[in-house]
Amino acid sequence: MRPEILFPLFAPVGALAGVGPQNARLITRLAGPNAVDLLWRLPSGVIDRRFRPKLAELTGANDGNTVTLTLKVWGHEPSPGKRIPYRVRCTDGSGGEITLVFFHARPDYLLRVLPEGQIRIVSGKLETYRDNLQITHPDYILSEAECATLPEIEPVYPMTAGLSAKTLARAIRGALSRAPKLPEWQDGPWLRKNNWPGWHESLLAAHRPAASADLDGAHPARMRLAYDELLANQLALMLTRRTMRRQSGRRITGDGRLRDKLIASLPFRLTPSQIVALAEISGDMASPGRMLRLLQGDVGSGKTIVALLGMLIAVENGGQAAIMAPTEILARQHYAVIAKLCDAIGVKTALLTGRDKGKAREALLTGFADGSIPVIAGTHALFQEDVAFHDLQMAVIDEQHRFGVHQRLLLSEKGVRAVDTLVMSATPIPRTLTLTVYGDMDVSKLPEKPPGRTPVDTRVLPLARMEEVISGLRRAMEGGAQAFWICPLVEESELIDAAAAQERYAHLREIFGGRVGLVHGRMKAAEKDRAMEDFVNHRTSILVATTVIEVGVDVPNASIMIIEHAQRFGLAQLHQLRGRVGRGPRHSTCMLLYQAPLGEMARARLRVLRETDDGFRIAEEDLRLRGAGEVLGVKQSGIPEFRLADLTIHGALLDAARDDARMIADQNPELKGERGEALRILLYLFERDAAVKYARAG
Repeated sequence: MRPEILFPLFAPVGALAGVGPQNARLITRLAGPNAVDLLWRLPSGVIDRRFRPKLAELTGANDGNTVTLTLKVWGHEPSPGKRIPYRVRCTDGSGGEITLVFFHARPDYLLRVLPEGQIRIVSGKLETYRDNLQITHPDYILSEAECATLPEIEPVYPMTAGLSAKTLARAIRGALSRAPKLPEWQDGPWLRKNNWPGWHESLLAAHRPAASADLDGAHPARMRLAYDELLANQLALMLTRRTMRRQSGRRITGDGRLRDKLIASLPFRLTPSQIVALAEISGDMASPGRMLRLLQGDVGSGKTIVALLGMLIAVENGGQAAIMAPTEILARQHYAVIAKLCDAIGVKTALLTGRDKGKAREALLTGFADGSIPVIAGTHALFQEDVAFHDLQMAVIDEQHRFGVHQRLLLSEKGVRAVDTLVMSATPIPRTLTLTVYGDMDVSKLPEKPPGRTPVDTRVLPLARMEEVISGLRRAMEGGAQAFWICPLVEESELIDAAAAQERYAHLREIFGGRVGLVHGRMKAAEKDRAMEDFVNHRTSILVATTVIEVGVDVPNASIMIIEHAQRFGLAQLHQLRGRVGRGPRHSTCMLLYQAPLGEMARARLRVLRETDDGFRIAEEDLRLRGAGEVLGVKQSGIPEFRLADLTIHGALLDAARDDARMIADQNPELKGERGEALRILLYLFERDAAVKYARAG
């Protein structure tokens, strides 16, 4: 149970003074549903209201500055029409004049707050219009008695449409007033070494910057808060890892006969990193604890072969192994590769997706349950309730960040005892993200590409040269080439992305006729499969697609990748798409078509892609350019969305947090004693409630 000291922070935002139902909805959308969520909404800027000049001292050079003026109101000029603003003329006795400008004004309100002949303190952004000084919609209009309430330095918060800055700032002040002084969870010597203040002091300092320099992520208060968040993340992962590893596993060893046969049947040699990864997997499986391992590989590095060889250890041991993919296209791709290799060595395989129904599905489930089908590929259909295995010993989960963390556990619980789990990521992940997302796992990497992969010639062209691209494509097709044509990522909407793909498909059909196919996420599974089969079997030469083909699709004859509006895609995603070509003997080209003019960040992304095909370097650049939230997509379940820590700034703190968390999990896993109790509060504060249960379990 959440400790009582945190109850005020986990009150709904609607309970804060001055926050009505409409604003509560807007604040929830912006920050989150509870008061604590507002604590993590740190200022992004400051407004300095200390500049208090006389009107006679101001010139056009002061345009855009925030000024605080002591003014005498001498005349109102009501608006004569809808498009003409209401004006209030003011002076300060120095010989200068200024106009306060209001659009869509309420005259009764303005006459009340700016009575003629009275002194008012006015603060806002100065403008010059037709050589006259003015402030449009001042931020503050105060009487002389209220002057002391004007903040000299005011924090500026990231906003959302419909919510006023004053309402948000008031709600955040309300949340801060609820923040209790909490027991110190950080190690004393570590705090002193970094010269960091306590949690409560850090929180107040971060929300009350005295200057722009205080907004820097390296400011001691922000460093302290970032470290708290990272420690909560790492400690939760370490406690989870410890609990998972303590679940009784079993020694899974094979005699090597199936693996030897498979390796002998391959038309290439395993790379050194594939051999090392396989040794790490077999070592984990042979140990009495559970395997929890992440297999990271660059595009085309041969992860599926390594995973299959690991799966065969379970089969040699008399058990079963399953590989689960997030989409039907990817599941079918895995099955096509695995079935071909397993057929050659006499191992039976099957594919289960949501599309399998009736007697065909019953036959598959019978084969899983009686053990006659030892190697299974599938989608999330594999962890449905009625799917039972005879003896599932190993589970391979591809692209886990597109599943929820609990879904990973659901499949691993299908075994008689805890199942050994191998997670694969086709997207190389920056080291810092690996620690924060997969910190409960051991990691194997495949940085090399297998022999025979041809380098891809990457070119960057403006969309204005579309006709040249189509002419070049026509010539290549005459020589037997095939091409992917990826349509723009319009927004996170399958409907809109599909419309963009259909539009390009119609355009290319006018030019190339029936040689053009189409795949997008809103098509029925059977339609997608048919389009893919037509392309694989060369019945079509161009496949127009959305990013549904990003991962796992293998068409060795395809040698051209055209990506429209490449500036809209992330670096790692562009690298994945480029990796769909260069898989056969043909010279391969990737054309990145951009809409001019290019922004600085988009230009930097495309430049990196031209310079390198090293997915791990590209992933690090993607993190640097876009931040952690965008690289994997924070909307995907299982990915922590850091609100205080910025891994591009605080990445160095992650190692310290990891070391501290490991020491705590080893020495005090039940979180007892003074620091242990404080660490429980830390975990609840950052909503890592499940980890506290693991601590209680000991």
